[in-house]
Amino acid sequence: MRECVRVILCVIMLFSGLSMRAQNLITQVKGKVIPMNLDISKWKTTNLIFPYGIKSVDRGNQDVLVQKAKGVENILQVKAANDTLKETNLTVVCADGTLYSFIVHYLASPSQLNFSLGKVVAQSPWALFASGDNNEAKVNDLATALGHKRPVIKNIRASANQIGLRCSGLYIKDDVLYCQLELENNSTIAYTVDQLRFYIQDQKKAKRTASQQLQINPLYVAGNSAQIGSRSRQNIVVAMPKFTIPDQKFLVIEMMEKDGGRNLLIRIRNHHLTHVIQL
Repeated sequence: MRECVRVILCVIMLFSGLSMRAQNLITQVKGKVIPMNLDISKWKTTNLIFPYGIKSVDRGNQDVLVQKAKGVENILQVKAANDTLKETNLTVVCADGTLYSFIVHYLASPSQLNFSLGKVVAQSPWALFASGDNNEAKVNDLATALGHKRPVIKNIRASANQIGLRCSGLYIKDDVLYCQLELENNSTIAYTVDQLRFYIQDQKKAKRTASQQLQINPLYVAGNSAQIGSRSRQNIVVAMPKFTIPDQKFLVIEMMEKDGGRNLLIRIRNHHLTHVIQL
């Protein structure tokens, strides 16, 4: 009899423990992502425009056809493979960690084909990226904010033919280097930028030999880097992976004019990077 009582008590305690664990798990849920209804057609393409680049897309049904718009990162094009598509879902995760959820229905002629989406229809942030990864949205936002800072560097500049190029600030945060540039056009002719290059080059160039260049590809450019209007001045900020400059080398920033010859370059040496401002 006593053995039966012990067994019953053990069973009760076991289920009580499981119940408490389940309750603890439930209390950890942050909230709900409310899905948005989305009508798609076999005959028309629906465009979903997100505020940041698309990192992940999951379709509940293979008859939902999706692709990123050519050449861009934040527009998802959606279409139905056939007119027998049954109700399903679509999940999209963006670079800032926001998760977007859609309930997808088939409709031969949707009344709306283009959706500009923001954080109003997303719970942000739900996604956490791998340790060490630079969140694209944070890099973009910081680069944009730095474009409004006052110059802190004065002696890294070049000018010719009434065009000016100046490095006015160097900053670093989370292994990303931010270079603030001032572009100036004192002429009456607009300046169209053909190339804005960043590369590390030897200080001394041997005769009749090509100087080796190490190209640096920006992560993001904030501001108008395509054109400088006549008699105007503007700031841009270029975000790059952090680096150091070896001895006898320097960083070259080169701006070249499209269909013109008003080209400029400035050089940044390693001692400038040692005084970079930590954010």
